[in-house]
Amino acid sequence: MISVLLVDDEALVRAGLRLILETADDLTVVGDAQDGRAALDAVTRHRPDVVLMDVRMPGMDGVAATAALQTRTNPPPVIMLTTFDTDDDVFRALEAGASGFLLKDTPPTELLRAVRLAATGDGMLSPSVTRQVIARITADDRTRRRREALARLGGLTGREREVLVEIGRGATNAQIAGCLRMSEATVKSHVTHLFEKLAAGNRVQLAITAFRAGLVD
Repeated sequence: MISVLLVDDEALVRAGLRLILETADDLTVVGDAQDGRAALDAVTRHRPDVVLMDVRMPGMDGVAATAALQTRTNPPPVIMLTTFDTDDDVFRALEAGASGFLLKDTPPTELLRAVRLAATGDGMLSPSVTRQVIARITADDRTRRRREALARLGGLTGREREVLVEIGRGATNAQIAGCLRMSEATVKSHVTHLFEKLAAGNRVQLAITAFRAGLVD
């Protein structure tokens, strides 16, 4: 059973998310919070497997709360929720360690899939805005960032680079296994090595490195 914490300042949104999540037999909502500060307390109290976090909230917003969670030992993956696909705060949250980004009008099936992927270590970006998000992140100071990213790839094996490219394209472990003709266990091993070698906290940060290095257009 995957436990989920809901964080949004609108009670109606929290109620709607709860209804969607609890249609799945493998998901359960263990609590909710109305702002980032309450979310930090709720994470300590409930120890959820995944946090669904609104970006914009009064008091401590989702970006600040996500950054604060990343300072903890073994923080839960955070999926950011927003109404707009051009929200600058989302880009900052992803760099701060959020595991994914979904629009609030994401279909229920995709929301459920995102929670399951986050719980297993896969990131999740809304398919319609994946490239826009990563491109926006990589736009600033492109030359310096590309040089730094390329330098970090020096210690990777050829197979690890191939896996990194697929992560940059938004592929899951199962999809990578099929594309590169290897077992999922082998893919997971490569991903673990990528986390270690590139000092990344999650798959979204790996994808950002792939884009910055020019491995993915």
